[in-house]
Amino acid sequence: MAEVAASPAASAVRDSRALRFSKMHGAGNDVVVVDLRDGLVSLDAMLCRALGDRHTGVGCDQILTIEPPRSANAVASYRIWNSDGSLARQCGNGARCVAAWLLRDGTASGDAFDVDSPVDTHHVTRLADGRFRIAMGVPRFAPADVPMSGFEHAQDEYVLSHDDRAFAFGAVSMGNPHAVLEVADVASAPVETAGPLLQSLPVFPDSANIGFAQVESRQRVRLRVYERGAGETLACGSGACAAAAVLMKRGRVDRDVTIALPGGELQIAWPDDDAPITMAGPAAFVFEGEWLA
Repeated sequence: MAEVAASPAASAVRDSRALRFSKMHGAGNDVVVVDLRDGLVSLDAMLCRALGDRHTGVGCDQILTIEPPRSANAVASYRIWNSDGSLARQCGNGARCVAAWLLRDGTASGDAFDVDSPVDTHHVTRLADGRFRIAMGVPRFAPADVPMSGFEHAQDEYVLSHDDRAFAFGAVSMGNPHAVLEVADVASAPVETAGPLLQSLPVFPDSANIGFAQVESRQRVRLRVYERGAGETLACGSGACAAAAVLMKRGRVDRDVTIALPGGELQIAWPDDDAPITMAGPAAFVFEGEWLA
C-alpha cells in the first residue's frame, strides 16, 4: 500500500524497507519518480504494475527511476516503466518531472543541465513559472528508425486498410515510435478503438504511440494520444513532438506551435529539419509517499 508522508521530520523514522517515491505530473501525464541511486532497491515489471494500478497502488501513467549518469556531462539518468510493467524509451512529460525532481534534490543546479534518458542525452533549460524546456532530439522519419515494416522509404502519409477501414497517418521516431493521424475533430476521434487497433498491426513491430491531431491554426493543434503500455493519457510529450514534426514537415503548421492536450498545453519548436526539436511545459509535485513491501 502507499501512504503519504506526513512531514519532513517523519522521514527519520520511516521503515528502511519502504520504497520512497514522489508523485508528479506534467500537464496531467502523471508519473511516480523513484530514486534508485543508492542501490538498495530495484524495480521489476510486477512492482511497476502494482505501483501504477489506480485502484490498489499509487496510480500513474509511468514510473521513472533516477539512476547514475551514463554520459560525461549529465547529472543523472532515468529509466521509464509504463504502468503495465513494460519498459519505455521516451517520455517527454516525464523528462520535465525528472528535471524538477533533480533540482529539488540538489543533484542539478542553475538554469541549464543535461540528463540521460534511455535513448539520448537531453539538454534541460529551466524557464519561469515551474516550466522546463527539453531538447528531445532530431525527429527520424525513415521507416527503419520508427520502426515500421513493409516500407523502404519515408512517406509524407502512409495508408493502411484493415477490416474495410482505411487509416492515413504520418510516422516518426522521437526515440520511441509514433503514428500521427490528422482528424477534423479530436473530441470525436476514435481514440479508444483506433488507437489499440493500429498498435496491434504488423506494420508496427514494436507497437506505436497513436496520436490524433486537429489543426486549429498554424500556431495551435489539439491532440489526443493513445500510448503504448498506458492507453490514452492526459498528455504525451513525445507525442506532442511527433505530431508537431509530422505537421511541420507537411507545411500545415509553423515551426513553433502550441500543442493543446487534454491535460494542458506544450510549446513545441523545431527550427529546421536538422535541429533538435524542443518541448516546453510544466512539471508539478503532487505528494511524497512510501510503498510498504
